[in-house]
Amino acid sequence: MRRRRFIKTSIAMGGVTAVGLKPSPLYGRERIAETNFFSGAPTSRVVIAHSNDVRHTDHTFSQAKISQLLDKAIAELFQTSAEKVWSHLFSSSDIVGLKVNCLAGVNLSTRPVVVQAVIERLLLAGVKEQNIIIFDRRNRDLMHAGYEISTQRGKIQCIGNDAAGFSEQVFEFGAAGSQISNVVSRYCSAVINLPILKDHGIVGISCAMKNFFGVINNPNKYHMNIGDPFVADVNMLPPIRQKYRLTICDALTAQYEGGPPFMPNWSWPMNSLLVATDMVAMDQIAWDIIEQKRAENGLPSLEKAGRKPSYIATAADATHRLGTNDRKHIEVVRV
Repeated sequence: MRRRRFIKTSIAMGGVTAVGLKPSPLYGRERIAETNFFSGAPTSRVVIAHSNDVRHTDHTFSQAKISQLLDKAIAELFQTSAEKVWSHLFSSSDIVGLKVNCLAGVNLSTRPVVVQAVIERLLLAGVKEQNIIIFDRRNRDLMHAGYEISTQRGKIQCIGNDAAGFSEQVFEFGAAGSQISNVVSRYCSAVINLPILKDHGIVGISCAMKNFFGVINNPNKYHMNIGDPFVADVNMLPPIRQKYRLTICDALTAQYEGGPPFMPNWSWPMNSLLVATDMVAMDQIAWDIIEQKRAENGLPSLEKAGRKPSYIATAADATHRLGTNDRKHIEVVRV
């Protein structure tokens, strides 16, 4: 069976209601430190890879073109071949969680074609099929975004936190105290963050850091004060901070107003992937993109609208040090 067909079949398999994986220890940070993440490097790089060829006229997407776009973005981010990057960041012993964002349904969620491109590259790096877990808040959200729940042993897993459950332990940092999805707290040794790019009616924007609200049991508690400092504090919780490795933002369709649900009159075909290891830098650039689109369409800035995403600056402060929001130290590369 061809590899691509095999991956599609694995994602679509049904099965039992519990993930068939053994608990995993926390992952050491050595490989991440070598990629500028928390390394004190003066510049954080955010790559925006764009191609109108990824989208067919019938609004479906080309798997081959998206895979090529991902390879181009990863190679540019790390300044080496994409194949070397995947083999460096992940090993055959890793259990890798793919944190998608499926809240808004099929039109504004992490698309299965993007996830499939990531899975193909993890397999080439030696990660076993059964050690890849696609996950989000609820089974229902995943299904509405085009995924099929799969917990069959020996296959790629796809499951919501409502089925996988949460840690008994409450993890705490600052104003945040949460139980964390078993997918992250017990099973995974590494997590790839796969958000989308959209505005958010309460916290300003939803991109890299906000996506990790989808791994905790009580995200609704943390939307007050435009999510500040809660978004930053949640990203400091040990299982998230220690297992995070890479963010790949699906910006094939993006939205500048009306989020988090899909609002077609305020969305546009950006036809891009954003990649970074520094989530703060990515969120700063995502904010800039949304502000530019709002201005082009006659809307006030997020600050004037009363939802400036100040949590981005908080995440960069001396207490958190999750990355940089200083544009002078963010290198934006467009390919």
